[in-house]
Amino acid sequence: MRCRPLRGLVNGARLFLGLTPQALCCQLRWLGATIIVLGILFLTTAAPVLSQPNQSGSAPSQTQNTADPNRYVVIISGASGEPAYAKQFQQWTTSLQAALSGRFGFPKNRVKLLVEKPSDPTTAPATADEVKKLFSSLRTELNPDSVLFVFLIGHGSFDKEAKFNLVGPDLSASEYNDMLAALPTQRVVIFNMASASGEFIKPLTAKSRVIVTATRSGQENNAARFMEYFLAALKANDADADQDGHISVLEAFNYANRLTAEFYTRAGRLATEHALLEDNGDGVGHTKMEGGDGLLARTIYLDSLTVAQASANATIAKLIRDRTRLEGEIAQLIGRKSGMPEADYEKELERLFIELAKVNRAIKQGSSASEE
Repeated sequence: MRCRPLRGLVNGARLFLGLTPQALCCQLRWLGATIIVLGILFLTTAAPVLSQPNQSGSAPSQTQNTADPNRYVVIISGASGEPAYAKQFQQWTTSLQAALSGRFGFPKNRVKLLVEKPSDPTTAPATADEVKKLFSSLRTELNPDSVLFVFLIGHGSFDKEAKFNLVGPDLSASEYNDMLAALPTQRVVIFNMASASGEFIKPLTAKSRVIVTATRSGQENNAARFMEYFLAALKANDADADQDGHISVLEAFNYANRLTAEFYTRAGRLATEHALLEDNGDGVGHTKMEGGDGLLARTIYLDSLTVAQASANATIAKLIRDRTRLEGEIAQLIGRKSGMPEADYEKELERLFIELAKVNRAIKQGSSASEE
């Protein structure tokens, strides 16, 4: 008999298990209506989520006094080579700044900017010397609890080593790794939105580091469009896939990846870029959450939390680690189903779903409490 998924409950659970509705329903039918309501309803609706921004993507910006002081952004908009690209990179940089300081609440003094042609004396040019100077200053500004987001917007190249194009001499991926390794924090997210950026993954791989690249290799050296759709993710309400009021790095990556693929399909063109994400330290990126990648990116949010929220981070971080562990156990259990007695499988799956529901509810309640 064909399994018909219960729409609202199944859609909620899909976010956690990564299954198709048909496959998920067939996994859950053994649990019966009681466990579906108890477990999945908790996952999706049991606790109030944080207030959502309006459809335009705007939300009340947080003031410098209330924003989390431990979150920093570096934006490097490199050499364009042509007027059309210069205009495009400038637009992307401006839009990114606006999203970070508006919807995501980053204070201006936490967003460090280097551009090809500075329009005011407060902004430095995107040269190798200025990049080194900026990262040197971050060594004294950051602390072990800081989170640093680095955006590289522009062109890249690969000839024995990967580089990002700057004004004048370029810096290699290994040189960026040296600068990042010298920082007091290991919590770094690098977005290399340039062509040939896939070659940045292996040199930059490190513990507690998330790497997103617009391409999967140095051979994908055409101008990349991934940044355009990443910006769309920052403005779209439906990018918040689990509807918890925040957009994680993984959610933004998935949203932008989907839109990028759809662009090439609509245009009837062979895709010349395939974005990758790597966050488990093995140096191998993936186009989606698989192979151990995506679990860390799922727990890092682009929002600059309020001080109250930041103070609750330790507790919430532990709960998020528990959630990640439980999700892994559920995935492993489903993989072992064929070799288990049916009763044992049902009992263990029920236990994991109930525990996961409790943890997810605690995360939402903790986030809501810190918001208040």
